[in-house]
Amino acid sequence: MSSAPGSEPRKNGADTRRKVPEGKRFGPGNPGRPPGSRNKATLTIEALLDGEAEKIGRKAIEKALEGDTTAIRLCLERILPARRDRPISFHLPELKTAGDAVKAASAILAAVAAGEITPSEAAELGKLVESFTRTLEAAELEERISRLEERTRQ
Repeated sequence: MSSAPGSEPRKNGADTRRKVPEGKRFGPGNPGRPPGSRNKATLTIEALLDGEAEKIGRKAIEKALEGDTTAIRLCLERILPARRDRPISFHLPELKTAGDAVKAASAILAAVAAGEITPSEAAELGKLVESFTRTLEAAELEERISRLEERTRQ
């Protein structure tokens, strides 16, 4: 096979990259950034802001009081951060059997469709129902194995 001048395949292609041992991110002699060390850009910005944070905060509050919506949002986010979890007022059918888990999943879908709970809340509830089902299956398997072992001992 002939190729155009300058487009010949590299003969040292396999040697251009050092092999990194399995499970290591960096090559030999390069441990990477030490744990707990901070990014240079972050350190530089913190040094610039050092001592100015109070003035900047005061200015943001002044802008918010003047009606600047971005400043208002910024101040409110600091005063009252978004809640990650909140109690849900939702009736979940009692779970005792796998059939109950089906009823619970159906109730969760109906609540989302009715706008009673958000899809993300439904997803979290679904995880709980799924966890219950796995626990129930494990308990049933353990019981069945115990019965089989009891039979084989006799």
